[in-house]
Amino acid sequence: MVVFWFLLIALVVVVAAVALAVVGGGETGPLSRSAPDRLVDPLPEERPVGRADVEALRLPMAVRGYRMSEVDDALARLGAELAERDARIAELESALAGAEAAAVGAGLFPSYDTGETSQYRPETSQYRPRDHEPGDQDRGEPQDPEDTPPADPTTESPYGPEEPRP
Repeated sequence: MVVFWFLLIALVVVVAAVALAVVGGGETGPLSRSAPDRLVDPLPEERPVGRADVEALRLPMAVRGYRMSEVDDALARLGAELAERDARIAELESALAGAEAAAVGAGLFPSYDTGETSQYRPETSQYRPRDHEPGDQDRGEPQDPEDTPPADPTTESPYGPEEPRP
């Protein structure tokens, strides 16, 4: 029975000491507040997320690891930021490709109202009409195939030199 009374007195002393510590008795004052186990602002909302923000991100721990809601929020924010940046990059790349295509294609087609020519449409045409075409009825002379000279295989065409045919 002495042991029972001893344990009961020890229990009352321990409970009183804990109560005084919590309420604020003693020299140190009341117990300080514990740090919150949730992130207040894991990633900044007012500006885009940067590399330093991701490196500084520390997710709070739970009994079984990281808090899933905090991890999900951080990953959703990072995913949204990356998708927005990818869309902006694609938009800028397509605008750049369009500007480059317009710059390259500007000399391909002539402007008919300014008289400008391009490399694909020279000022002088290499096509010269003959005095008369075969089958012209107004000349009255039939065209004889033996009268026309054979084509010279060494003559250059507008598409470059031709190879002689065997």
